[in-house]
Amino acid sequence: MDIPKSHILLADDEKAITDYLKPILERAGFEVTVTRDGISTLDQVASQSPDVIVLDVIMPGMDGREVCRRLRTSGTWTPVIILTQVSTTTDKILSLEEGADDYLCKPFDPQELIARIRVLLRRVETMPQSKPLRMSTHLRSLDIILDRRAYRVEKGGQVLILTPKALALLEHLMLHQDQVLTREQLMDAVWGWAQPVATRAVDMRIAELRRALGDDPDQPTYIETVIGIGYRYLPPVEPFE
Repeated sequence: MDIPKSHILLADDEKAITDYLKPILERAGFEVTVTRDGISTLDQVASQSPDVIVLDVIMPGMDGREVCRRLRTSGTWTPVIILTQVSTTTDKILSLEEGADDYLCKPFDPQELIARIRVLLRRVETMPQSKPLRMSTHLRSLDIILDRRAYRVEKGGQVLILTPKALALLEHLMLHQDQVLTREQLMDAVWGWAQPVATRAVDMRIAELRRALGDDPDQPTYIETVIGIGYRYLPPVEPFE
C-alpha cells in the first residue's frame, strides 16, 4: 500500500521560482500544488486542505500576509512558511504576527525549506490543526511554562530568575522546537543584529539558561548543542492557556 504523500501548497507568482522548487519538493517526497496569487491560494486551501503552505509575501491581488491573516481569522491553522525578500527583523516580526509559523528570506537553500517543512509536519502529527505556538500566550514543555505576556518562566512551579536576553532566547528556541538554529540566526532574532564576533553572547545566554534549567550539556534534556552550527530545543512544546 502506498503511503500518502504530504501535500504542499506553493504560492508564488514568480514562475521561475515555482518551476525550480516544485520538482525539488516532489523529489523529496511531497505532493505539490502551485498557485500564483492570493485569491487562488485561499481557494486551494479551502478545496484541498494542504498539510503545509509555502507562501510568498508579494503576490498580485492579495499579498501573502493578508492571505495568512484571513486563514487565521477563519480558524484555519494549517502551518504556513512565509517567503520574503526582506531580511529585516521588522519584516520577520510582521510575518509572524500575522500567524505564520516560520519564514525564509530569499534567496534560500531548497534543502533548508524542506527541513523546515518536515519540522512543521512533525508538529502537526502531535497537534493537528492546532493554533500556532507563536499565537499562544503561554508555552508548555515538560515542566516548563513560559508566560509570554508576563514575560516569566516557571519550572516545576518555581519562577526562574533570568536576564531578559536569556528569556527571549528561550522563547525563540521553544517557538522553533526541533529546529537547528545557528548562532547568527539567534543573534538576529533576539538581539536584532548578527555579527560573527558577537555570537559569544549567544553562548553566554545558553549557559545561563542551562544553569537555571539544571540542564546537562553532555546529556541535555532541553537545549542541545549542534557542534559547529548552533543550538536546538529538544522536548515537545505545546500551547497552554
